[in-house]
Amino acid sequence: MFRRTRRLGVVSALAATAIILTACGGSSPEPTQTSVGEPDPAATLTVGLVLEPTNLDIRHTSGAALEQVLVDNIYEGLVTRAQDNSIEPRLASDYEVSGDGLTYTFTLNEGVTFHDGAALTSADVVASYDAVRTDESLQGNAEFATVESITAPDEKTVVITLTEPNQNFLFSLTGPAGLVFKNGDKTDLQTAENGTGPFVLQNWSRGSSITFDRYADYWGEPAGVAEVVFEYIPDFTAGVNAALDGSLDVLTAVDPNLAPELESSGEFTLTTGRTTDKATLAFNNAKAPLDDVRVREALRLAIDHEGLIEAVGAGEPLYGPIPELDPGYEDLSDAAPYDPEKAKKLLAEAGQEDLELTLTIPSFYGTTVPQVLISDFAKVGVTLDVNPVEFPTWLEDVYTNKDYELSFVLHVEPRDFGNFANPEYYFGYDNPEVQGLYTQALAETDAGASAKLLAEAARLVSEDHAADWLYNGQTITAVRPIVSGFPEDSINSRINLAGVTVAGE
Repeated sequence: MFRRTRRLGVVSALAATAIILTACGGSSPEPTQTSVGEPDPAATLTVGLVLEPTNLDIRHTSGAALEQVLVDNIYEGLVTRAQDNSIEPRLASDYEVSGDGLTYTFTLNEGVTFHDGAALTSADVVASYDAVRTDESLQGNAEFATVESITAPDEKTVVITLTEPNQNFLFSLTGPAGLVFKNGDKTDLQTAENGTGPFVLQNWSRGSSITFDRYADYWGEPAGVAEVVFEYIPDFTAGVNAALDGSLDVLTAVDPNLAPELESSGEFTLTTGRTTDKATLAFNNAKAPLDDVRVREALRLAIDHEGLIEAVGAGEPLYGPIPELDPGYEDLSDAAPYDPEKAKKLLAEAGQEDLELTLTIPSFYGTTVPQVLISDFAKVGVTLDVNPVEFPTWLEDVYTNKDYELSFVLHVEPRDFGNFANPEYYFGYDNPEVQGLYTQALAETDAGASAKLLAEAARLVSEDHAADWLYNGQTITAVRPIVSGFPEDSINSRINLAGVTVAGE
């Protein structure tokens, strides 16, 4: 849904894999840095992160912080996603989808065991997925709404049958909904784990760090390091200081304003990665005066997006609801070019020359974006009042009760265009044509044809000015030269560390 972060344009590092999985082993990230010296299999990798999980139960708890460290490292699904968000096999050696898009057949890899030593069978997959399908308290339950049955013809085969085609179903299996757990396991997932991934949980020091050890009996290629320590440092300056004093091998979510300090030290290589983070200026489409498309368009035309990105320090222009890494993306900059004079005319036509609006924003986002918006809107005669609130208040007032005019939040989930096809979502946007195109896109069995339908729907949303997408977020990561293979892109989704190595002394 959205992402908590203390500064705009910077996100906690999460990553996915980058090499297509073969039938005989697990996947690992494509190296993005060249290490100095030979990899040391006994090494410890220390990674600085921002957002710590509240508990480790990824089945019942949502949030980027859990996916960030648990998916692909501790837990695995039948499929996973690469850094470019393409789908690849994981616990499944291969899979087939029927021509009508209703039947998915997966073949499990050989030799997969849970961390307690029990062998993975198709019964574990069936039990895991049936639970998601029938238990509304489990993450991904809504994504299994079209699942009719999950069966296991034998110990190595799983067949999932849908009631109707769903272009997003396979992708949904790359998230928490698709993770596989041991049938009947009594592990307390809030504090412990029993996955199939290349690492096991060694220790969680709440408020400080989480430590993983290499799983010696992993079914695929063994992890490249013996131990991973995730250090949670919510303050960005403190994170940079920890990196510079030698406490960290990798620092994620580097504040763009602090990046030069790391780069000039000569101790780190900085990478800028793509994400599906959509810095969304939400309009309450169901509330006057935002129910007038002229007002919404005027607000978008008043924003100098390039100037805002420069102020934020990281990001790429985004003028529509679909980012570059998602199906259906196209450049929609023509829908809302910077044009303050036209904005003034539209406001005059709408009888809103002296408009005053309130921006409700979670306080941890800081003041950069509000300050830019205040300045840009003032130039077209719009007074913007800023109401910073604590995140629980934002959830209650904006997300749940829809009691707001303008809001800002970073929506990070991939393939979440469906929010604009849902009139009950907090945007209050109700367009039957968009809803119809989205329904067709999901039912379309051809991925290319589905993407075209999504692009058509996204253009309608942008030309309707249902929101403004201030920028597509980027993540800056600082990596020591001794580290190789640390992912760059999509690290708002998860960090797959299996293929990361650290050079010896």
